[in-house]
Formats: sequence, C-alpha cells, structure tokens
Amino acid sequence: MRVKNVRYTPGGGAEIVEVDVREPGPGEVQVEVAACGICSWDIQTFKAGGDSAFAAPPGHEGVGYVAKLGAGVSGIEIGQRVAGGGFGRLRNLPANSIYEIPDSDLEDSHWIVEPVSCVVTGMDHCHLRAGERLAMVGCGFMGLMMIQGLKGAGADQLIALDVDDRRLELALRMGATEAHNVAAEGFADVQADLRTRGIDTVVDTSGAQAGLDLATDIVRRAGRINLFGWIKGTQATFNPSTWHGKAISLVNSSPSAQLRDPFPPAIRLLHKGVIDLRPLVTHVVDIDDYPTFMQGVTNGEVGDYIKGVVRHPAA
Repeated sequence: MRVKNVRYTPGGGAEIVEVDVREPGPGEVQVEVAACGICSWDIQTFKAGGDSAFAAPPGHEGVGYVAKLGAGVSGIEIGQRVAGGGFGRLRNLPANSIYEIPDSDLEDSHWIVEPVSCVVTGMDHCHLRAGERLAMVGCGFMGLMMIQGLKGAGADQLIALDVDDRRLELALRMGATEAHNVAAEGFADVQADLRTRGIDTVVDTSGAQAGLDLATDIVRRAGRINLFGWIKGTQATFNPSTWHGKAISLVNSSPSAQLRDPFPPAIRLLHKGVIDLRPLVTHVVDIDDYPTFMQGVTNGEVGDYIKGVVRHPAA
C-alpha cells in the first residue's frame, strides 16, 4: 500500500513523498500512525539536510493504532493504541517493540511517549536525593517535562534557567522553585549567587556550548553535570583545569544510557498526569503542511514554539 511520508532533501528542507508499505511479516505489527512528535533532531536535519552526517529518520515519536498483525503475533488487539512509528501513515514494527497505551481521554498528540522515555532516563541519571539542589539549564520541551517529573522528588531547590520568559513562567507553573532569564540584564549577579548555593546536580538540556559552560560554572565542587542535551556536531569544549579542580562528574543521559526500559514508566507518568504534554504541545500540523511549517520553525517565523506534532487527518 502507498502512503505519505516525509523525506529530508539533500542540503536542507523536506518534501512529502509516497512510499510503499508491505504487509506485516512474521512477528510484526502494522501500526496506523495518528500523530508523531517533531524532535529537535528533526529540526536539525531539516536545516542540515537528509545527506548530513547526523540525519534523523523521518519521525520516531509516533503514536497510532494496530491495523494488522503478522503471522505468529498474539496478545495484541487490532485497534489498540500503541507507542511506535514515525511520520509515515503506516509502519511495520516488531511486535516486541511497541508499547500499549491504556484507555485514556488524552488526544493522540498528547501521547507522544518516546521523548518522555528519554526524560525518564535523564531523571534516572540525576540520582536526586531528598534535600539536594538541582538546576535545569534549558526549559524547552525536554527541560519542562523533566521539571514536571522531578518536582515531587524532594529537591530543596529546583532552579530553572532559560532565555525565554514564557518558558520560564511555564517552568514555575510546572514545579520550579525559581526561574531566571540568563539573557537578562543583571544575570551576572544571579549567576554569582548560584555559585554559592552548592547546587548538587545541573541538568543541561540546552544542547549548546553556552549551556555546558553555565552548568560548569554553577555546579558545586564534586557535583554532577547531567548532559542531557545533544550538542550536535563533532566538537565541544571544556576547561579541563576547571573540571579537575572542581572534581565535576559528568553523566551522559542520552537514550543509549538507559538504566532500565524507560517506556513503561513513561506511559505511567503520562497516564497519571505527572508529566502533562497539553501545555507543551504548541503546534499540531497535517503531514502535507510539514515542509512549510518547518521552514517557519527554522526561520523563527513560528511564534511561541515549544513542541510540534505531525498528524494524519482521519481517513
């Protein structure tokens, strides 16, 4: 069957194409994708092109409904809502790689499980103990989800740092104990104060060199930097004398660093409302509009963007 999908074009941009999707094979499930989140990796690939060294696949944060079962698949029902899939309308997946979503009134666009699973891994690597102090550098989609997840972990201080006042306001609503704009006049004084706080863990979700530098500056001696954001490219820098002198520990909490299967707890956090995507999914677009929409996102023409979701109109 031929279905719509996204193709990232060489040198930058994207186009909508039609691709053939075969019948599911043995041990496979065919998922009819209803929605798929737009990752920062997608944004980077749209900028750099499908031929770039770190190109993303066409979507990887899908949610949909089981349409067909391959031979030998049992225990999964046709019509079950599941986490899995990409931008394409249909996707064949190994039956053991999909995750059932419980009955819920949440819309498909608010059941984007994959990034929440990444947040679970990031939270696991904070090793936050009651009474400790944590700073979140970067309050985009991932940072705001992590603040929601950590707000009940017993932190003495949960400090939000970003360049966008609207996101900082959201951070306060979602559990941060204080929030500061790092681009504001007078932040140097705030930064000097943060150095004296004894911040145990700094989570850097910024994916930027400046974020890593700030984390290095404000973390306490023998503290931890949780490098959650991906500084995309081939080089980043650090001051080895500073890191040695402060005895900083660094943990990379990318998806490959998972300490357990993060999807089941991610689904539970969404189902219980501990992590709520409704205030964070700011834009939902039909797949046909994806190239134009992404052009606006990368040009800064899409206002108040936090998280975008691609949807397929009902057949």
